[in-house]
Amino acid sequence: MILEAAQSASVGPVEETLKWGQPAFVPPRRVGTTIRLGWTADAPDHCALLVHCQTDLVDRWRLIYGAAFDFDGRRAVLLPVQGAMDWDALRQMAQMALTYHRDKRRRAQTAHRKEGLHHRPCWCQNRTELLP
Repeated sequence: MILEAAQSASVGPVEETLKWGQPAFVPPRRVGTTIRLGWTADAPDHCALLVHCQTDLVDRWRLIYGAAFDFDGRRAVLLPVQGAMDWDALRQMAQMALTYHRDKRRRAQTAHRKEGLHHRPCWCQNRTELLP
């Protein structure tokens, strides 16, 4: 599912490896953040989809999918080992992680344009722009 999410989001090649003894999916540099899959004895009926704790991904997932999933701090969404799961939501979470840095840059550029913070020459355009 994670590799399918990467392909549908045009992430590029995703490296499958082990990090801290857990399966990890590493997107190309500056495109996304690593996704790890884990399990702990603290939540034996769940496995975890983990991301770097300094991203805002888990906070955003909590806002979007708070009723459908349990979360562990800023680091993980907990997935039930048995029972129904919202695979579309999980696929979207994987896409959000695998494109985190690329999308963060796009959000910053969009906000920059909307706020009218242009300078001469402006980094968000390929031409010199006059200030309003």
